[in-house]
Amino acid sequence: MADYKGTLNLLDTPFPMRGDLARREPGMLEAWRAKDLYRQIREAAAGRPKYILHDGPPYANGDIHIGHAVNKILKDVIVKAKTLSGFDAPYVPGWDCHGLPIEHQVEKLHGKNVERNEFRRLCREFARAQVERQKADFVRLGILGDWDHPYLTMNYKTEADIIRALGRIQARGYLYQGAKPVHWCVDCGSALAEAEVEYENHISPAIDVAFPVVDVRELARRAGLAQIAGRAAAVIWTTTPWTLPANEAVSANPEFEYVLARTQKGVLILARTLAEACLKRYGLGVEEILATVNGAALEHLRLAHPFQERTVPIIVGDHVTLDAGTGLVHTAPAHGLDDYVVGSRYHLPIDNPVGGDGRFVGSVPVVGGKSVWEANPMIVDLLAARGMLLAHEQIEHSYPHCWRHKTPIIFRATRQWFIGMDLTGERTTPLREDAMQAVEATRFYPSWGRARLEGMVRSRPDWCVSRQRSWGVPIPFFVHRETGALHPRTGELTEAMARRVEDGGIEAWFDLAADELLGAEARDYVKSPDTLDVWFDSGTTHESVLRQRPGLRWPADLYLEGSDQHRGWFQSSLLTAAAIEGRAPYDALLTHGFVVDGHGHKMSKSRGNVVAPQKVVNTLGADILRLWVAATDYSGELSISDEILKRVVESYRRIRNTIRFLLANLTDFAPAKHGVPVGEWLEIDRYALVLAQDAQAAIVGTRGADGTWAGGYFGGFEFHLAVQRLHHFCSEELGAFYLDILKDRLYTAATDSRARRSAQTALYHISHSLLRLIAPILSFTAEEAWAVLARDEDDSIFLHTWHELPSLDEAECRDLRSTWGRLRELRTGVQKRLEDLRAEGKIGSSLAAEVDLYARSHSDLGSLADFGDELRFVFLTSQARLHAGTHPDAQPLLDGVSLRVSPSPHKKCGRCWHYRSDVGLDPEHPEICGRCAANLFGTGEQRALA
Repeated sequence: MADYKGTLNLLDTPFPMRGDLARREPGMLEAWRAKDLYRQIREAAAGRPKYILHDGPPYANGDIHIGHAVNKILKDVIVKAKTLSGFDAPYVPGWDCHGLPIEHQVEKLHGKNVERNEFRRLCREFARAQVERQKADFVRLGILGDWDHPYLTMNYKTEADIIRALGRIQARGYLYQGAKPVHWCVDCGSALAEAEVEYENHISPAIDVAFPVVDVRELARRAGLAQIAGRAAAVIWTTTPWTLPANEAVSANPEFEYVLARTQKGVLILARTLAEACLKRYGLGVEEILATVNGAALEHLRLAHPFQERTVPIIVGDHVTLDAGTGLVHTAPAHGLDDYVVGSRYHLPIDNPVGGDGRFVGSVPVVGGKSVWEANPMIVDLLAARGMLLAHEQIEHSYPHCWRHKTPIIFRATRQWFIGMDLTGERTTPLREDAMQAVEATRFYPSWGRARLEGMVRSRPDWCVSRQRSWGVPIPFFVHRETGALHPRTGELTEAMARRVEDGGIEAWFDLAADELLGAEARDYVKSPDTLDVWFDSGTTHESVLRQRPGLRWPADLYLEGSDQHRGWFQSSLLTAAAIEGRAPYDALLTHGFVVDGHGHKMSKSRGNVVAPQKVVNTLGADILRLWVAATDYSGELSISDEILKRVVESYRRIRNTIRFLLANLTDFAPAKHGVPVGEWLEIDRYALVLAQDAQAAIVGTRGADGTWAGGYFGGFEFHLAVQRLHHFCSEELGAFYLDILKDRLYTAATDSRARRSAQTALYHISHSLLRLIAPILSFTAEEAWAVLARDEDDSIFLHTWHELPSLDEAECRDLRSTWGRLRELRTGVQKRLEDLRAEGKIGSSLAAEVDLYARSHSDLGSLADFGDELRFVFLTSQARLHAGTHPDAQPLLDGVSLRVSPSPHKKCGRCWHYRSDVGLDPEHPEICGRCAANLFGTGEQRALA
């Protein structure tokens, strides 16, 4: 028997079936570096419309984790998609380099007693080393960017521009210095930003304390009583006994009703709706409710402090709620923001007896020199001894903790610099209102981000921007020794200092003698010792990077970070830009969720469920990690596990095998020489073009008059839907349908026949479209395949834009969708019946079968009759006959169509494997069918549809 395999068009390709990504990807990275691909992209994109995604700087401290990988991959997908969409989309990565975490690491390595300038040098050195470590990992993920020139907040120029941004905010009237309670970490020895505070469960002493009424007759008068016999007291409830030494008032809500309840311990003033629960807690019965008054009637009533020889007033405020306690709130303006706000209206003192180390100053009676935590039980005992303690229990509740030390923090009033949310500055509206309007003008992905950011801006306190650190951008202000007022030439001096920092870094400020800038005035002024909150550093990179970096512009099109950045970088950037420019520094915000394990649990070393991106990349390859990121709906939590990654690998293999088939069958195709005009393509090839057009439009949208593409899943940042559509296109529309049918024509038709070249022309365009569509996600795979398709090692897929597929008349597209959509439905039913026969052992290959279709409708008869003998190629059977009407042995296939399947009685062709009646009729070629003989030795078969 002759071997006809050599006569088939079975081509090979250097694009291997196995990705072997972990081994191949580093070589591609080296090639990108050697030819400076990022620079080539910039040159190719020059003159196009700009698209700026501004990189939120990760902290230069420790190796990257899976959350970093998610963030950077999402950014890279967007930047590459925008580049392919016809934009000039530069990507400048950045790092946040100042602050406490780096100080702690340096202290661990070198101790705490290092000279300050040397300490700053060590911090700078440590941060630089961390940047290099992280950079290597980001580059390994296939992130294209200006890695040779990233922005670092510790670059001298950036440090100087951070100072300039502060100067602009001060000049516009939004900065003030005041004694105000702030989050304070005892371990840090510094104020904390809102974003540096997290809430954890904590056990605290909850106490009910009596504040005796000084003038009981005055209370009786206000309550409309002739008299009150015995003692009376207002009762507060608190979980921070240590703040009682700083008490300056008791707050009531002016609208609430309060009862005067006679008990065995005198008359107690309690909120009416809470009184029953309170008295039960105290173990007291009610002898009589003497009166009910509203909170406003109690205003300015004097109370005796429960253990200090002084009196305090009752004041009123809307911050008092009925959620818990007594309806009366102990008020210490030095230790609580609500207390500070209400206290300011009443001009209460801001007496802070607690030092930065969390200990009371020595002059405070009873607890002087003690830590606030040591003071709690001492104050409880003192209250009990004086008969002022009505109840005491330990409760577990949510309490603010330092995000670095994981230890409980305190509120304490200190002299700090603040950006005032309700200051109007040089504009007519308060900063808060400007920020709210900026949020309203911003697009959000997902949409729920708007309400989240609005709520935070609406309720946030003034921003404390000062810190008491060594490694940070200084607040380079000179304040008067006696009055504390800023120097009248602060704007001029700030710019002078910025120029010095630009030349020598932040050290220039710390080394500065005041008289160098102030001359004789130096005797009246002192240098501010504070540094800026690191959130101010990163929050002003729209000024220090977007405005300063060539090729970028202000505002950015997009900021993209994790959902925690609504209270962090998104907000700090918003507030600084609103203060300087009156609008947000971004047009849109994209938020992604956090990574959890396959069971939805937070990742932790103790659970053993941490997935390190380095391990995934070194075993499976970066493209697998990139595909997982893109395939996951980032708007919620992103789940990852070994099992999930296995499924991603399977999905990747299907895409890769599709690409391999396409490339292999284009090996001998030169588009300029062999390309067929689209009007001469076979009908199924034109239908495949429609499928490619539909997939491409769904994923990337359409091209506009300016040459850029907009819309689609990429345009809406719906990457998981893009992956689903790509997978469906590769697996269902190509693999399970078009390519499955096409194999016979590609392999058996004459090499240079119109039938084969039509198919190859279609595959050429489909390949160009598909490789570019996957490039933002599967960057290494797309580049590897592009080298085979383009046959130019110096070319890169990232130097191109989305493929312009050949166009078809819209009416023809509709007809093709209708005709072939119906055929695909019929084909699915036929294949299911063939599979049943195979399972029953009646046939082997589908080519061993013949099918008879019976159609009742004129539309089915008309469209199917046009196919003639080519219908068998659609069903992958050796014969497919069409009949009008029905048959008693036919099984229902689809509405109006029934099916009869039977094994073929004919011989099998030794070349195409079809079972045909003409096998053996030609004595010169007795083992092949007439079609194969014609393709090999005659004029070739004629195909029009399939």
